[in-house]
Amino acid sequence: MKAIRYETFGPPEALQLTEVDKPAPTEKQVLVKVHAASINAKEWRRFTMPLFLVRLLTGGWLKPKDTAIGTDVAGIVEAVGETVTRFKPGDEVLGCAHGSFAEYVLAREAYLTLKPDNRSFEESAAVPLAALTALQAIRYAGGCRAGQEVLIQGASGGIGTYSVQLAKAFGAEVTAVCSTWNVSLARSLGADHVIDYTQEDFTKSGKQYDLIFAVNGYRSLWAYRRALKPQGIYVFVGGDFPQILQALLFGKWLSQKSGRTLGNMGMTKINQNDLAQLSELLKDGKIAPVIDRCFPLVETVEAIRYIINTHAQGKIIIKVVQDHESPSPRNL
Repeated sequence: MKAIRYETFGPPEALQLTEVDKPAPTEKQVLVKVHAASINAKEWRRFTMPLFLVRLLTGGWLKPKDTAIGTDVAGIVEAVGETVTRFKPGDEVLGCAHGSFAEYVLAREAYLTLKPDNRSFEESAAVPLAALTALQAIRYAGGCRAGQEVLIQGASGGIGTYSVQLAKAFGAEVTAVCSTWNVSLARSLGADHVIDYTQEDFTKSGKQYDLIFAVNGYRSLWAYRRALKPQGIYVFVGGDFPQILQALLFGKWLSQKSGRTLGNMGMTKINQNDLAQLSELLKDGKIAPVIDRCFPLVETVEAIRYIINTHAQGKIIIKVVQDHESPSPRNL
């Protein structure tokens, strides 16, 4: 089978489309014939971060120890392990599987859920990791509930587009922060208010929010605290090194001092219950993926180059099976 492999450190061109053996599932695994995958920050950031961090993340010093790449997957179950009970060959599924930039991939049973019949493989592949992160940040870490005023910074990216939609689905009044180019997109997602960050700094406006969720936030913790109501919550994911260091050094202290809560949401937890909830929301139209562009598997290098060099609107899809039409960009 064909698969993308990350066998040497370097730019995206280090990725190679190679021929590898088709895997076989162990007792708790599911073999999925991949129809589509999508690119997340965990795939493309290795090409932009310092080399010593890449070596730590990939477990190798001279060359990557872990050469598989890709996490999100949507496809058809090919075979199942002996103890798998939730899926059978022929089931259409979505979820997470390490090495999904390939024709076949092994996934844990607990990392998959059934794909909605009314959604394409490309749409389904756009959901797993980004929507899981948004759900766990907004609902669990942020405690979002009806009637709250919620601000989403970074509202036009993969995580941000789901965050706006989920906060609206939970009954919040949502303010989206994005660039001029993405204002109309944010409004189409259902945002009640949109702030163009090139024209206005929301941390200096005097307006305060119950919940601020920053995707790759870049302002100081003190600025975010200023924009929170008493007892408000600030949650961030991603961000640059100074942002993460501030949270580690001062987050707990600032939280105790002000009564507000400021911190990182932590690692996204892949689990079947949340995936099933997202699949239902996708089926019912409560959330819809925003797809910027689809690339075939053979153009994975170009796809990663595109997402590094462009502020993509929503998700970039790797299309593995080419026997059906792709959804139109910005699929809402």
